[in-house]
Amino acid sequence: MTPEQRVEYESRARMRQAAIAAAAGILLMAAVLVQIGGPHVNVNEKTLGLITEHKRFTRDLIGSFVAAASLLALGWTLHWLWGAARARASNIRPPFMGWIAAAGAVIQAISVVLYAVFFGNAASDFVSHGSQTWPEANALLSKGPLVAAQIGNYLGLLLLAVGFTLTSLNAMRVGLLTRFLGYLGIIAAVLTIIPLVPIPVVEAYWLLALAYLLSGRWPNAVPPAWSSGRAEPWPSSQELRAARGQAPARGGRGKRAPEAAPQAVGAPTPAPGSTRSTTPKRKRKRRK
Repeated sequence: MTPEQRVEYESRARMRQAAIAAAAGILLMAAVLVQIGGPHVNVNEKTLGLITEHKRFTRDLIGSFVAAASLLALGWTLHWLWGAARARASNIRPPFMGWIAAAGAVIQAISVVLYAVFFGNAASDFVSHGSQTWPEANALLSKGPLVAAQIGNYLGLLLLAVGFTLTSLNAMRVGLLTRFLGYLGIIAAVLTIIPLVPIPVVEAYWLLALAYLLSGRWPNAVPPAWSSGRAEPWPSSQELRAARGQAPARGGRGKRAPEAAPQAVGAPTPAPGSTRSTTPKRKRKRRK
């Protein structure tokens, strides 16, 4: 596909991708807000956790479906953005990173829903049967399906974080993302593994900002790589300093030459080629 054909394809698909990225950011925040409400336990105790989950199962199940939809939209966005970066620089590696990000999103989305279902079933069994002791709670939480859903969640999260990082980095390098969005995407990828705050504000903001850029309404104009179909790397700090040093002053007249220091009235004019060391000094009159 030639650069012109790529630009033509992206011009048709960018608004669709902007809507998908915006939906991913909105659904991500909505899933967290749904799951924040309802009863919670203040201590990490298995029996209390199962009793509380039995009370909030419906809320967690709805939140898991919303989170799965946001993950699928995020995976689609990263896969499409990686393809746009590869179209401008075919040497970036690995070539299948877009598929890794998409696979991670799909695995995590399925695992999130399955974990909510299995955890809710375990909570229902714990409340409805038995004596509600710690060994019974431990046995229910150690069942294979529940553990498999947890492992799948961690695996999908790892793949998605790697895809998130490399996609943001390479899209920035070829000029599709601004430096701000590129580095913010890397930070968002790290926060998916190490959530420093319970609400994924950075991830949602990156998705909404990307949607705004893809819609063509970016404040400082859309990066030129979107219209050229070729890699347009951002200038380095050394190149920016060199450009500032060569830039003419206002009005295009260039830098003004340094003016000679004013001489005192009545001072002798120095001879051509003379320096201060060769110019005879005048004697100062002593004040009486």
